[in-house]
Amino acid sequence: MFHTVLVANRGEIACRIIATCQRMGIRSIAVFSEADAQSLHVQMADEAVCIGPAEAEKSYLNIPAILQAAKATHAQAIHPGYGFLAESEAFAMACAQAQLVFIGPSPDAIATMGDKAAAKRLLEQAGVPLVPGYHGSNQAADYLAKQATEIGFPLLIKAAAGGGGKGMRSVEQADAFNDALLACQREAQHSFANQDVILERYISRPRHIEVQVFADQHGHIVHLFDRDCSVQRRHQKIIEEAPAPALSDDQRQNMYAAAIAAAKAVNYVGAGTIEFLYDTSSGAFFFMEMNTRLQVEHAVTEQITGLDLVEWQLRVAAGEPLPLTQAQITQQGHAFEARIYAEQPEQQFLPSSGQLHQLYFPPHRAFSPAPLRIDSAVREGDIISPHYDPMIAKLIVHGADRSRALSALQNTLEQSYLSGLHSNLLFLQRLSNDDAFAKADIDTGFIDRRYTQLFPDPPKLSPEALVIAAVTRLATLGFRHSTEPSNTDDDPWSSTDGWRLHGRWTQALHFKTGSHTHEVLLRQQDGRWRYEGRPLQWHSDILPHGYHIHLQLAQHHLNVRVFVDSEHYQFNLDAKHYRLDFHNPVAQSHQDTPSGNGDLNAPMPGKIVSIAVAAGDVVKSGQILLVLEAMKMEHAIQSPREGRVGKVFYEVGDQVAEGTELLTIEKA
Repeated sequence: MFHTVLVANRGEIACRIIATCQRMGIRSIAVFSEADAQSLHVQMADEAVCIGPAEAEKSYLNIPAILQAAKATHAQAIHPGYGFLAESEAFAMACAQAQLVFIGPSPDAIATMGDKAAAKRLLEQAGVPLVPGYHGSNQAADYLAKQATEIGFPLLIKAAAGGGGKGMRSVEQADAFNDALLACQREAQHSFANQDVILERYISRPRHIEVQVFADQHGHIVHLFDRDCSVQRRHQKIIEEAPAPALSDDQRQNMYAAAIAAAKAVNYVGAGTIEFLYDTSSGAFFFMEMNTRLQVEHAVTEQITGLDLVEWQLRVAAGEPLPLTQAQITQQGHAFEARIYAEQPEQQFLPSSGQLHQLYFPPHRAFSPAPLRIDSAVREGDIISPHYDPMIAKLIVHGADRSRALSALQNTLEQSYLSGLHSNLLFLQRLSNDDAFAKADIDTGFIDRRYTQLFPDPPKLSPEALVIAAVTRLATLGFRHSTEPSNTDDDPWSSTDGWRLHGRWTQALHFKTGSHTHEVLLRQQDGRWRYEGRPLQWHSDILPHGYHIHLQLAQHHLNVRVFVDSEHYQFNLDAKHYRLDFHNPVAQSHQDTPSGNGDLNAPMPGKIVSIAVAAGDVVKSGQILLVLEAMKMEHAIQSPREGRVGKVFYEVGDQVAEGTELLTIEKA
């Protein structure tokens, strides 16, 4: 076994690999960019080496710098994690030339499976079922357009060398094909240094089901069952589960056989994932791609098998045989993984960045199977950088069956909390409680299909919700109990019952939800509180990031956990989520006055990769004005109204911060 392994990655996957190295007694080396100097993976490793500035191209994608770090620290092997250089043929070859073990498959296997077109041609010969489409070498735009017409619309354009939803677009009509093709090629070139694409027939309501495979250097190959990764946004997974629900034993066995055949076709070694599209209408499945690395969602497989897949990777790379035979590998129960991202679900899941003020999860284990497992590399006070993927944490649960695992997922999401930046945490709560999701009525278009249910109007405020916010506000001011006696009989200054106001007190508190302001009047007399004439009693217990409020309003008893960030109060009540902001009506915020200046501002920090208009151009509502690249994805910025472009303040290649004025739109 290796004595020293360098981890050529960052974030939670770097921490995940380092944790297994520590358990196995292997010395771990971290690499980091200047932006990550204080990151958790740097602190966990035995040694860490800075390899460049924040930009990934100059650090985590800098092959010479990584190899130099390995040489300087006497590393024997390099684990690439996932993302960055994990599926780089050039990196695998460079490791071999430097006499370093690349913990992954051979460069040939990476090259073959990394080129989706070449992989499909090979697997077609191996008898693996393929989605009808075009995966040839002629990449001329007019020829691709002709092929698209023959395949029929809707269809998918996908980067031939890509993955993770990058360089991928769905096209509904022929007249949208050319713009979508250019966007895919641009994104593919930037992400994979290869702008070739393939075309595939769009399957209505498919599921995304994948099989985990493992092979060693001695000719042994096994599968570790299946996962369902259908629930996605922007073609990227957001909730995964294992095993995939609602499949027959025959369907599973056929998928396992196809996955093994695909891995054998490229003489695969190491951990890999064969991804299939499953047609819910016919029950047929088709090979989509092979990921020649560990997957983000590998944790759900670890949960149901009890195995450490990183340990398996290390042992296979060191030349050992697979630890278990196929017959010895078993699965128990069901697991879910929810990816918590810094993003804005209500704004088409635009990524976000900034400082994480507060972060709370219930008691859990990290980086190893457990009923509740949280894999994360960020802590309170850390910055979610615009330079990298905006993942905050992976929340993973295990239960005896799907129903109990789902209940654990729902409960854990409800008890979790973060503040300081936008996140999808509340969206994940709604998604996990969705009726169709509970019934496993899922497909890759699930979020769009259930949009109304997943993005409901804000709940109407009940009297109980207002009172909970009000007494929490009092708790933050030091009132711990509505009828709490003085701490001593002769020390009135320790009292919290309002005695200083001669036994009578009316407290008016104001809260905002969106643009609406609500007034709550609490009256106290002789140590007893009332709300709208009804008797009120409450008690608060201090918890991390908030309070547990025990409240009785007339005959209505409630026990609610309230998360508090400054003057913001969040809680769940009667299966509804509330966020109320304390409002001081005397204070006037500049945000209350609309600018109305017609400016167009950047919705996120990023780099401008294309500009489609110039000063003086007349534009229509919804017309694409420019394309902003942020956190490894392109985002088209559209005109919010008809008008004429006034000034364009930036050029292609410029970096802009969130809220930066990009251009002005005047009346035509």
